[in-house]
Amino acid sequence: MRRAVRLRISGRVQGVWYRGWTVERAGALGLDGWVRNRRDGSVEAVLCGAREAVERMILACRRGPPAADVESVDVDELDPASVVEAGFVQRETV
Repeated sequence: MRRAVRLRISGRVQGVWYRGWTVERAGALGLDGWVRNRRDGSVEAVLCGAREAVERMILACRRGPPAADVESVDVDELDPASVVEAGFVQRETV
């Protein structure tokens, strides 16, 4: 069973290698999707893959890389068919 979510991660999450860490972790879990910085200081990610792998990644995002200080992670469910990326990539800031 596949699951897809959009995350909005807030706190000290920019300038601490959060996006690179996310690409590595999500790739290791076999997830599809993307991650990007937002101009408001948050990080946004779309994750799609096996339900258990998505749940593991959500938990990991609540901690983030060592230099991050995550305050909150908002999770919105998506239709897995809406995620068209194959593999996991870093996108430009919006």
